[in-house]
Amino acid sequence: MDNKKKMKAMIKQMQSVIALVIIFVVASTICIKDGRNNFLDIRNLMNVLRAVSENGIIAIGMTIILILGDIDLSVGSVVGLISTGCAYLMVKSGLGFVPAILVSLGIGALFGLFNGLCITKLRLQAFIVTLASMNIARGLARFWANGIGIPLAYGKGEGMAPPAFEVLQMRLWGIIPVPAIIFIVLLIVFQIILSKTRFGRQVYAIGGNKNAAYLSGIKVDRIKIYAFMICAMLSSVAAMIHAAQISQGGPNEGQGYELNAVAACAIGGTSLAGGKGTVFGTLIGALILGMLDNVLGLKGVNSNLQLMVKGFLIIIAVFMQADKVND
Repeated sequence: MDNKKKMKAMIKQMQSVIALVIIFVVASTICIKDGRNNFLDIRNLMNVLRAVSENGIIAIGMTIILILGDIDLSVGSVVGLISTGCAYLMVKSGLGFVPAILVSLGIGALFGLFNGLCITKLRLQAFIVTLASMNIARGLARFWANGIGIPLAYGKGEGMAPPAFEVLQMRLWGIIPVPAIIFIVLLIVFQIILSKTRFGRQVYAIGGNKNAAYLSGIKVDRIKIYAFMICAMLSSVAAMIHAAQISQGGPNEGQGYELNAVAACAIGGTSLAGGKGTVFGTLIGALILGMLDNVLGLKGVNSNLQLMVKGFLIIIAVFMQADKVND
């Protein structure tokens, strides 16, 4: 009996990995056209990895926020704000590659600081604060760019973006997307931070029981502020990658990215109630979403239907988490 319970528990813990394998096998089977497997084509798989990287980087930050028991709905708007700001700094202000990136990260950090201070010092719910800041960031981006995108043409001289920024859209050896390398590095770094550092242990403690964490001497407010700053900065990294990929920064970029990030976290096993989750699980969730988007795209499925699928996936993922708790 004990062995059966252990096996059942193991299957529940591995269900996202099992789902990933099943989707991969099904996709490999149904995406064959004219004797060619479009899904398993190396270029297509690398496109999946590139697309996953943007969402995955944002989802790393969202994982930390969700483990704390909060949520950040402003990440998509931060992508719009930072992609606009970075493009403006390079094209309109003539800022170089490194200064533009540093200033963009700084703006992201300040935005995260704003969220964190409103939540901790004004004692407002994260949902309300980030819902408001989502509109603030989007409005600021539209004001900054007069409501239109800023094209990125690479070269030297006035009105040109630094050629170094183009690296973010390149592929190593013509195969591996640079954004995927950045994503993997960040994934490893934050997996170590959450599992091996004092900050990571405090994040889990706060999400598990905020009052107990406070009584044990953990600076709850400080950790929350740091977490929201990290989340906004990671969204800023994704924003710059996105701008490089489409050769444009614009105020309308990043719409719906908060849904993708939350979906990746939930599917990967991060509890929306807080106290539980891993960056590795978020990777699995992001890969599942990326493969589903890719397969549905290859099969010509309407993009609106893809949004519906993501919504249902979140419901299923949260339901399965509740089932684990009940067990």
